[in-house]
Amino acid sequence: MNFADLTSPAIAALGSDGRVPVLLLPLGAVEPHGPHAPVGTDPLISAGMCVRAADRLRDDPAVRVLILPALPYGVTRYAAAFPGGISVGEETLHALVTDVCASLIGQGLPRIVLVNNHFEPEHVATLRRAVETVRCRHEVEIGHLELTRRRAAARLTEEFRSGSCHAGQYETSLVLADEPDLVDVETMRELPNLPVDMPSSMAAGQRDFVAMGMTDAYCGSPAEATAEEGEAVFETLTGMLVETIRETAAR
Repeated sequence: MNFADLTSPAIAALGSDGRVPVLLLPLGAVEPHGPHAPVGTDPLISAGMCVRAADRLRDDPAVRVLILPALPYGVTRYAAAFPGGISVGEETLHALVTDVCASLIGQGLPRIVLVNNHFEPEHVATLRRAVETVRCRHEVEIGHLELTRRRAAARLTEEFRSGSCHAGQYETSLVLADEPDLVDVETMRELPNLPVDMPSSMAAGQRDFVAMGMTDAYCGSPAEATAEEGEAVFETLTGMLVETIRETAAR
């Protein structure tokens, strides 16, 4: 399922069996996720989605899904008051995404899907701009599953839709489903529910977690997280990604 595990001749032969190659690019950011969850939460979720989607379509007669090496660094400044964040600038991220896509398109592999789980507005805007840049430069419409769009968010949990979900029940449940040993469960269970309407706070001009009242770099209710919820959410996320893969393959 991993692009990087293939030999060069195997990559050259992609598509020769009649299946359309679709390449998934996992994205995220390394940033603090409360006192209980790993700083790599976002790319971990993206990778989990990609693995599940590729496995679900492993024997599909129409598409061949491969997972590209992840780009784990993103635009992340809101958690700068806490140790562990590694941010790159908007132009760096834009260049990385567009250059990776250009390289693949040049090899005859234009069907690429961006899979992102870091939702800081500047990061999301940069990915949207990268999609547009690829379209303008190469006349290629790459796939981009945007979970913050209303249509997608409506299929996710109440906490996600509320916007109070950074390292809360939603994200922590997903980490528990895939990498439970990375969650400090004892600390997680002691964290009080902290409702924060992050989209409204951002719209009001707040640009860091502390200003939003997130003094421990989380909001929502991580104490309510379970691996079972995480698996259920992954099932929904995987379904949406499979839909995006099929749409991309059909272009």
